Amino acid sequence: NISSLKFNFVPPRPPACGFLFQRIYYLSLEFYMGRTLQNTMINLGLQNACDEAIYQLGLDMEELEEIEEDAGLGNGGLGRLAACFLDSMATLGLAAYGYGIRYEYGIFNQKIRDGWQVEEADDWLRHGNPWEKARPEYMLPVHFYGRVEHAATGIKWIDTQVVLALPYDTPVPGYMNNTVNTMRLWSARAPNDFNLRDCNVPGQCDAVLPLLCSQFFEGKELRLKQEYFVVAATLQDIIRRFKASKFGSTESVRTVFDSFPDQVAIQLNDTHPAMAIPELMRIFVDIEKLPWNKAWDITKRTFAYTNHTVLPEALERWPVDLVEKLLPRHLQIIYEINQRHLDHIAFLFPNDVDRLRRMSLIEEGGTKRINMAHLCIVGSHAVNGVAKIHSEIVKTQVFEDFAALEPEKFQNKTNGITPRRWLLLCNPGLAELIAEKIGEDYVRDLSQLTKLHKFVDDDLFIREVAKVKQENKVKFAQYLEKEYKVKINPSSMFDVHVKRIHEYKRQLMNCLHIVTMYNRKPPRAPRGQAAPGYHMAKMIIKLINAVGHVVNNDPVVGSKLKVIFLENYRVSLAEKVIPATDLSEQISTAGTEASGTGNMKFMLNGALTIGTMDGANVEMAEEAGEENLFIFGMRVEDVTELDKEGYHAQEYYNRLPELKQAIDQIRSGFFSPKEPDLFKDVVNMLFHHDRFKVFADYEAYVKCQEKVSELYLNSKAWTKMVIRNIAAAGKFSSDRTIKEYARDIWHKQLPAPSTIAIP
Repeated sequence: NISSLKFNFVPPRPPACGFLFQRIYYLSLEFYMGRTLQNTMINLGLQNACDEAIYQLGLDMEELEEIEEDAGLGNGGLGRLAACFLDSMATLGLAAYGYGIRYEYGIFNQKIRDGWQVEEADDWLRHGNPWEKARPEYMLPVHFYGRVEHAATGIKWIDTQVVLALPYDTPVPGYMNNTVNTMRLWSARAPNDFNLRDCNVPGQCDAVLPLLCSQFFEGKELRLKQEYFVVAATLQDIIRRFKASKFGSTESVRTVFDSFPDQVAIQLNDTHPAMAIPELMRIFVDIEKLPWNKAWDITKRTFAYTNHTVLPEALERWPVDLVEKLLPRHLQIIYEINQRHLDHIAFLFPNDVDRLRRMSLIEEGGTKRINMAHLCIVGSHAVNGVAKIHSEIVKTQVFEDFAALEPEKFQNKTNGITPRRWLLLCNPGLAELIAEKIGEDYVRDLSQLTKLHKFVDDDLFIREVAKVKQENKVKFAQYLEKEYKVKINPSSMFDVHVKRIHEYKRQLMNCLHIVTMYNRKPPRAPRGQAAPGYHMAKMIIKLINAVGHVVNNDPVVGSKLKVIFLENYRVSLAEKVIPATDLSEQISTAGTEASGTGNMKFMLNGALTIGTMDGANVEMAEEAGEENLFIFGMRVEDVTELDKEGYHAQEYYNRLPELKQAIDQIRSGFFSPKEPDLFKDVVNMLFHHDRFKVFADYEAYVKCQEKVSELYLNSKAWTKMVIRNIAAAGKFSSDRTIKEYARDIWHKQLPAPSTIAIP
């Protein structure tokens, strides 16, 4: 009886005066939500009732669930992390909002044609979105371009072009706790006096139309517009809510901002929403007329920043001339922030010009750029990495000067995943089996999985875990046969590599191992291979497909080895492949992967991990014991040492006959006979421009894979290792991560847990 359920939509009514009611605002340019129907039924405790009701209507619930489009408003781990965090914040009863952009088109649909990636528009809203509600009563103006005027009454940003931000709200239910939070996504609309159809004014259409279009953007100016569009609308909304006299009111009464940081906590998910810092300063100084020092103190105490990458090319740097054109007042504010920041550094470190250069928000030389990570660090009271090893690299290498100046500002918050979607929803057989052994409370407290350790030697439990895995593999094999027309043996090892295609994630090393296994015909253990989908990234995809074409059609290999590239990898496909996986590939070069969350999903679902000591793999090995993962290759200190000595790919090629054979086959056109030179750029990169040292770890990787094959032939020993991994996965719940954010960064006390009884 759905109508009998009552939900408290956050925010609940603020308590009486004298008690500070804090709201959490999670700002992210990506929310990779996937499908909503099944997740909502699980969190409301209605899945069985709905299944029965649909059955009574003569329909099939699984077919209905497959019709729903993925909300693909992200392109990888950062966006999916944001989605997991929303689930955990609601489940923990935090008064929290997710704020982002309602892309008209999601991440592109990937098609593989003749082995090449082809991008198609993801028109995910073509049939509408039943989970969202437009809120035109909260529509807000966002300004671009214009000029700055210094008047007697203060500084004004005038002659701007206006875009309207229309909010769409999506409910985010907690797990069985009578709480529903809100994700508010902004959509761009033209003002009423602005006729898009008749628009022929240069620049004006450009200011509005691209915002309506796509997450799959091109051009720096469009991306900066999107980033500012989100933060400008969001901060207006936050301040409107802060000022409101009572719940649901749009009337402003509060004009004193002293309590603002106690009632508002804003988390910046990477640097994409960094313009929120100068925007809040603009509001405080130009509009609310606060003195600069007071405004800056409030701003710093309000913001916290999560860093997601150590790769220099991935850290945002905006050209000064672009910011000056698009957001002239914000550039002035950033300059002022930087001047005061550098004055402080110069006071502490007199005559240290090089330190000033390293710590400046403005990078000189060539095109002047704003370093957005530096802006986030200076403008926040807390900075965190997303795994222990990553946070250490952030402190000791990437932002060493800043960490030396304010060591207390830098923290670690190891990422996590929501067990509701990544176990209950995607692997009900395993979830039920666990509940039979240790009860159902682990869904809210994943640390209880440690109770499974006492069943490691239980023969019945070992057989049941293996049976669930086999059922998942059979189901996925049927899906592959239907969708990809490839028949695979469900008894073979499903060796899965799902990542964004990037050189540091080293899909190429996996590919070289496949070629090596192929050359050792017949391979020692049968396997299936899956991988998900810039010029090099597309060449890597083509190479994987070319190798797959040769391997899959070789009669000598037969069904012993199959290579399948899963096109258009997305949340709903992950929910199918992860429960069916035997071996999870986490093989990035040590020191390059911030954390990873796919590694956690595979671990929780009973896959074993082959990986380097990178990202969260390090903590997974700590929790499960390194002997229960297949760890290989260089550690961070080894990579550093090799960088000092110099990495020479040719030496490995000359020394390792199997590596030489694999490379020679790729270079000679063995896998591309119609175009022998097709992969020359890939080979050239591996020899001369490989920052991620594939050849250096190749030998250790191949030897480690031999250990994997050997253990897989012993089903009982393999499954016991699987159980040890599941029992050690409790740390990697996003509930634990959010509790740490609440305690250490937001300084928020969690409400007492509550549950609802479902009639």
